[in-house]
Amino acid sequence: MNSNATLQELISLSQFLGDERRQLAILGEGNTSAKIDDETFFVKASGSCLETLSEDDLVACHFAPLLEMLGNDELSDQQIEDQLFACRVDPKSKKPSVETLFHAYLLSLPGIEYVGHTHSVTVNQILCSPLAEQFATRKLFPDEIVCCGPQSVLVPYTDPGLKLSQVIREKCQKFIDEFGAPPRVILLQNHGLITLGKTPGAVKAAMLMAHKSAEIFVGAAALGGPIFLESDDVDRIANRIDEHYRQRALKL
Repeated sequence: MNSNATLQELISLSQFLGDERRQLAILGEGNTSAKIDDETFFVKASGSCLETLSEDDLVACHFAPLLEMLGNDELSDQQIEDQLFACRVDPKSKKPSVETLFHAYLLSLPGIEYVGHTHSVTVNQILCSPLAEQFATRKLFPDEIVCCGPQSVLVPYTDPGLKLSQVIREKCQKFIDEFGAPPRVILLQNHGLITLGKTPGAVKAAMLMAHKSAEIFVGAAALGGPIFLESDDVDRIANRIDEHYRQRALKL
């Protein structure tokens, strides 16, 4: 896919996630990104709105300097700011989102081409409660497993920017070591969620299903507590041939 097609798909995904009727993001909340090639990617500009995102609100950035930053614990806020400006392909473009660093890392993972980050109202009800770990590690129904995976990565609240990106990298690597593939959903305590995949449809499906799962979780908790699927049932759904076929049909 050429860069213009990627740009248009990212705009469409961003506007979909930013539609306020979906309660995923309002005003300047959330951000999105897409891989252009092995050296560059698009990311939402700081302060822009997903719902009204245009070409001018997307910034092409270089991977290399951002991935290098993830290994540096000694950068000041000003140095981080300077390097965010310096990573732009076009020095006349807008400032990349402060969360560009974790987008760079996630887009460097095998099979990941698109990333979406929102502040879903319902998901945040759980992430701002003592039940966040249950929501991340247990599953309630089959379609949640098909679209969101057998588990999600849970990241404790961390200062957005470099520190958050470093913790996301650490937690994702542990997940990859255990499951052999990147996660589909990353939950950020007291913050929001990230979904990632090979296509815009994969990002969209995981985001919508995580939002639906949160609504069911909250409702079940109000009725005496969620009844989770057993781990054997989760494994069965995650590895069924017919479910893999459905994942391919849905371009997950």
